[in-house]
Amino acid sequence: MTDNSAAMKVVHAVCSHDCPDSCGVLVTVDTGTGQAVKVQGDPSHPVTRGFLCGKVAKYLDRVYSPDRLLYPMRRRAGVPKGPAGYGGVKGREAEAFERISWDEALDAVAARLKQIAAEHGPESVLPYSYAGTIGQLGYGSMDRRFFHRLGASHLDRTICATAGGEALLSVYGIKLGTVPQDFAEAGLVIAWGANIHGNNVHLWPFIEEARRQGARLIVIDPYRTRTAALADEHLAIHPGTDAALALGMMHVILSMGLEDKDYIERCTHGFEELREHALLPKHSPEEVAKVTGIAAETVVRLAVEYASCVRKTGKAAVIRLNYGVQRSENGGTAARAVAMLPLLTGSWKYKGGGLQLSTSGSFPFNSDALQMPELMQASELGRAARVVNMSELGQALTALNGPAVKALFVYNSNPAAVAPNQNDVLHGMMRADLYTVVHEQFFTDTADYADVLLPAPTFLETKDVQGAYGHLFVQVSERAIEPLGEARSNVRLFGELAQRMGFEEKCFRDGEDELIDQALRTDHPWFEGITRERLEREGHVALAIPANEQGEVLPFSTAEWFRTPSGRGELVPVPVFCAPVESRLGAGADSGEYPLEFLPRKADNYMNSTFANIPQHQRMEARTAGVLEMHEADAAARDISTGDAVEVFNGRGRIELRALVNAQVGAGVVAARLDWSKVGNDLSGNRANVNALTSERLTDIGGGATFYSTLVEVRKVS
Repeated sequence: MTDNSAAMKVVHAVCSHDCPDSCGVLVTVDTGTGQAVKVQGDPSHPVTRGFLCGKVAKYLDRVYSPDRLLYPMRRRAGVPKGPAGYGGVKGREAEAFERISWDEALDAVAARLKQIAAEHGPESVLPYSYAGTIGQLGYGSMDRRFFHRLGASHLDRTICATAGGEALLSVYGIKLGTVPQDFAEAGLVIAWGANIHGNNVHLWPFIEEARRQGARLIVIDPYRTRTAALADEHLAIHPGTDAALALGMMHVILSMGLEDKDYIERCTHGFEELREHALLPKHSPEEVAKVTGIAAETVVRLAVEYASCVRKTGKAAVIRLNYGVQRSENGGTAARAVAMLPLLTGSWKYKGGGLQLSTSGSFPFNSDALQMPELMQASELGRAARVVNMSELGQALTALNGPAVKALFVYNSNPAAVAPNQNDVLHGMMRADLYTVVHEQFFTDTADYADVLLPAPTFLETKDVQGAYGHLFVQVSERAIEPLGEARSNVRLFGELAQRMGFEEKCFRDGEDELIDQALRTDHPWFEGITRERLEREGHVALAIPANEQGEVLPFSTAEWFRTPSGRGELVPVPVFCAPVESRLGAGADSGEYPLEFLPRKADNYMNSTFANIPQHQRMEARTAGVLEMHEADAAARDISTGDAVEVFNGRGRIELRALVNAQVGAGVVAARLDWSKVGNDLSGNRANVNALTSERLTDIGGGATFYSTLVEVRKVS
């Protein structure tokens, strides 16, 4: 009798997709075939606790998809860029390319980059990447060394989180927050722009534990998300008005004397100035109601319930703030205002209180050692290169000069789908004089515009080290299986390409273990005792973050936690609400031409555009495939019924979808979800997605994208 278990091994990995949970994953591998046969959560992980989200539970469907890009490819001579290159039929993309060897690919890319740098200067080369992987090596190590040494333009990676991140730093001086396990001890949980059940699901059991002990869950969101549907109360705020609501809550708290005066005295700076500002008549509940769409009595009740939580329940209130709030024009101010609320109530003093936006600042990885910015001095420029904001890619590819972008190197991202102002982005990517290299796992929308395609591995096929932005554990992700086909990691790709370019620095020969050692090489006390060898033995290790006498980690419970210039929580400059230009209250609505606020949503079962091409994931998202969700009042005013074909348009672009009239959005708001353009959900065949409608206007803080400050009109298509 054969012992089948003897032919299996279990490997510890970490999900590297852009999610706060950074799940511990156990991968069962058939040692006879080398294939992964099962993925499951690591039950020993204190936060992710042995289960996976719906996206990653089906991860082997992605790893072994028949659509994987497995070999280097070069665009065939004379074949145009874009969908026209393969007749626009999904599944026939490979017809636009010919297979080549890695040696041919690396030699060709190196020769072309040398030529472009010689003719136009190295800043004419633009890397474009984001968080397709958030492992330290995959996200930013050998790639940054390569582009620093080349002298390429420096990409300002702003598309997701910079407004909120800069806001948190301005108030607290560090990106740190409530320990996720402590949410179970809260008396009230406010999910502010946070679809926890959809994209932070490992926090959900802790919230449910708190609810079983009597806590309430309130969701503040303009869309009725999965989390809102499960909450005790959903407040459907108007898009882009979160700062006004936070100021209204401050008005109530301060006018009723519900603030924690002792904590404010010990731990904050600028209170009197904020108090005077928050008590202005324009921040009264009545005025805030006019702006936010939330009734005045609800604003009062929310503020009182929040500020009185400890006194009434014996437990503190906690806010789970997420990044949707900061993707509007005044999103940085909104995040700052919300982040100030626990400084007024002193909820940081209690286990289960406070706020969580990101814990990423807790991980003192040695980024300088990994990325080596000093290599810029060895480039042809001999200085730091110019900075290009990734949220303005359309402008960069169509209007930027001094020099113009002549080469685009895309990895860890799918800009043809996810970048705002899609029409300008695609117009730029269509340029015959733009040399585009794409390192990818699939034939994405972006791959359609590549001159050279290079196969990339999944997280099962590489080794990396990773922190998290939703918990406090460092993890190592071991390579579970060999890379499929000829896929090569970012580390190997950019190391070998650097050598082809003639870069002689030894750092370009560093391997994964050496890079992990460099990432962990720091004197920071929070990394004390954390080494690669220990991580390889244990899988995950808790940060050595200071705890009180009871063993509790209570960030910002005392002044010692703050990293601001004053050494306290910063309440100044005071947050000032300004309506986004593209909103019902903004200048963009004055003409009445585009009266509806548009939410280009993220799907629960995709990760931005990742997984959008996998049939199993598409089935989970079938309800909103190719759909525009509308309130009944807006639909009736346009003689639109569920199932009607509708055109959604503004001055930047248009898409055609099927109307779905429901209660997911309030009056004046419409919503559709992000998808690949090529999946065919645009009824017109126009190969567009929601980003045909979004703009390149930037946030007030951090230069981030303003996806949720978008005005449109909708009309029925006959």
